[in-house]
Amino acid sequence: MSSSRPAPPAPEPLTPLIDAHTHLDACGATDAASVTAIVDRAAAVGVQAVVTIADDLESARWVTEAADADSRVYAAVALHPTRADALTDDAKAVIERLAGHPRVVAIGETGMDMYWPGKLDGCAEPAAQRDAFAWHIDLAKRTGKPLMIHNRDADKEVLDVLAAEGAPETVIFHCFSSDAAMARTCVANGWLLSLSGTVSFRNAKALREAARLIPADQLLVETDAPFLTPHPYRGAPNEPYCLPYTVRALAEVVERPAEDVAQASTATALRAYGLESCRP
Repeated sequence: MSSSRPAPPAPEPLTPLIDAHTHLDACGATDAASVTAIVDRAAAVGVQAVVTIADDLESARWVTEAADADSRVYAAVALHPTRADALTDDAKAVIERLAGHPRVVAIGETGMDMYWPGKLDGCAEPAAQRDAFAWHIDLAKRTGKPLMIHNRDADKEVLDVLAAEGAPETVIFHCFSSDAAMARTCVANGWLLSLSGTVSFRNAKALREAARLIPADQLLVETDAPFLTPHPYRGAPNEPYCLPYTVRALAEVVERPAEDVAQASTATALRAYGLESCRP
């Protein structure tokens, strides 16, 4: 990801942390050495593991290779909802095969995006997104792996599909950005909410209200790197090492010690992704 702003300085260490959702390839990783360099920078500030996420077929292949390259890296595979038109039978076969990889710990990111259709050339329309989302829900059930949801301006649509298809045992709303009402619905259903740097943005009042409603055992934290760099570095390139900035901002919002937020979110990630069983 190119940016005119310099990379943020390394934060003060905070541990333990797990980056529940990042994109190492978009952060610039191309091979085993560059994957290790990124996770080394993260480890130096307390981030013990990362889950790198696919959004297209090429990325799905790449993230599984990245997870094999470093024991601190895990993967999730799916086609992003905006790319739902690419979910052909051949693509489904590839995703299914990769989903069986022992270091693939989630099916995602999938879901609904009502922001980009009509704005982005080639973006899948809602009907195609809905069909692809339903297929990924079924895959999560068949593999027994968590479903990682992308939801942009699509609260109603996402809830409608989950109700129609039946939610898997573990559901993760990545980069949760909805309001308190949606947070209450998710919490009541036992779903996990993953918060990113957006919780630190000055204009995110509704999100901060929602964050206060998330029980400790339903909370994850993520960078979504290289995107959504937390304040005061918004617009600079993000990377997993920036996660302590987000956690400290979140800790202020929920009025809890940052160390407690780190411990709780890590425990949730270990349980949700089954990371202990995946370590070599």
